[in-house]
Amino acid sequence: MKRKMWYLWCVLAGGYILGACRPSGAREDADILVQVEGLSLTRSEVEKVIPQGSTPADSLLMAENYIKKWITDILIYEVAEDNLGREEAEVNRLVEEYRRALLRHRYLEGMVHNKLSAEIQESEKRQYYDENTQKFTLDKHLIKGLFIKVPFDAPGLEDVRKWYKSEKLEAVENIEKYSIQNASMYDYFYDHWVDLDEALAKIPTRISNKTQFLKTNKAFEFTDSTYCYFLNISEYLLAGNVAPYEYAQPQIEEVMINKRKVEFLRNFEEELYRDAVRKGSVIFYNMKP
Repeated sequence: MKRKMWYLWCVLAGGYILGACRPSGAREDADILVQVEGLSLTRSEVEKVIPQGSTPADSLLMAENYIKKWITDILIYEVAEDNLGREEAEVNRLVEEYRRALLRHRYLEGMVHNKLSAEIQESEKRQYYDENTQKFTLDKHLIKGLFIKVPFDAPGLEDVRKWYKSEKLEAVENIEKYSIQNASMYDYFYDHWVDLDEALAKIPTRISNKTQFLKTNKAFEFTDSTYCYFLNISEYLLAGNVAPYEYAQPQIEEVMINKRKVEFLRNFEEELYRDAVRKGSVIFYNMKP
């Protein structure tokens, strides 16, 4: 076992060197680790399943397990095919049924969403929201604002500290110009609501009381050994409040689409059926349509 593992590791680790010295055709053959029943598993396929940063020992173990599982799956398939040959037609029928069902589902879902979404008027969505505000209670904190992430040794950080706290057009424009050359990340969301958790996920610090954080921090700065993080919060809404219309709009549209979906599909299927019969695409034998 140890000898096999050592050999496998040598093949994986040495593949790059050997492959670089071979012509392209030979390089493809050299990439093959194992063959079973005419099927090949390559080194590159195995390497894809090994996370970056894994230790040599962990990489070897994961590679060996993956290769063994790959071989076993093929062998089981071959045994199953030999012993269930009589049922192959039934399996093929089930596979084809699943394929057809999957295609129908994907097509109908996409068509329904596109058709009905285009038909729903803005006034209808607004009316539904006004009549059902109790259905749109927030389960998360929302904010509007601006976020910028800058290397801690970037030039002009003092200017950034002044600009990011201001919502004036000039300050925002300065931030945008600065971010093009210096920022690692820049996100402007003064004009739409975002989830506070999504914004804080970009900052490597833990906020234990997010409600208190929002009430006491209009501008927040954090620095680690690599970056400076700047978050400006122009507005916030706490969980438990009614979601603003613009934030709830996608949910409203989905609800309205689902309400109309059954009738739309019934009419679509009926029309499709009648058109096919009328055009002669459907031929009935010994029965009336």
